[in-house]
Amino acid sequence: MLKADLHIHTEYSMDCRTKLADILRRCQEIGINCIAIADHGTAEGALKMQSLASIRVIVAEEILTPQGEIMGMFLKKTIPSGLSLKDAMAEIRNQDGLICVPHPFDGFPRSGLGREVMEGIAHDIDIVEVFNARSPLPVYSRQSKNYAARHNLPGGAGSDAHTLEEIGHAYVTMPEFEGSHDFLAALRQGRVFGQPTTPFIHFKSMWARVRKKQSRSSP
Repeated sequence: MLKADLHIHTEYSMDCRTKLADILRRCQEIGINCIAIADHGTAEGALKMQSLASIRVIVAEEILTPQGEIMGMFLKKTIPSGLSLKDAMAEIRNQDGLICVPHPFDGFPRSGLGREVMEGIAHDIDIVEVFNARSPLPVYSRQSKNYAARHNLPGGAGSDAHTLEEIGHAYVTMPEFEGSHDFLAALRQGRVFGQPTTPFIHFKSMWARVRKKQSRSSP
């Protein structure tokens, strides 16, 4: 049985400084044996992690579109942010990836797609993130669960960790799987567990973003 945190960020994200080796050590400490690395705007960290890890690693990416964020899973390379939602989903399909929607109903300052967009793409997506530990209000998770049930879509869960202590705050227990299509079947048999992360954790992400910007501008 897998204990899968399906939304983790690394130092490859612009607002995270967590090193790959530290993530693997933390996962071992708390019994997480499957992770989806979903950095903002790049799959490079996930690809690197896949080559290092002894646990199962799903190569994912959070892609920012003008309509909000979407996640590609089981990717082979980076998909650039800034594409339209339609084009981003097409790029995911071109890589035989799965389309997941993270924190779909979260409002500002998060980048959820929102109800109107979600209803328009219901037949195009594969997975809905029904619990995100960083979602600021419980109502967002309830809306995600209701949407997934109404459209008969499997529900994922992830900590959305940008720091080590967040890893494992949300996870799915699910059977082993082989490949993306088997993953969907296994996820349908999964059970979601999670606890909200304190909203103050977002300040650490903001600080990480500032520190990275400063280091890039330093001579």
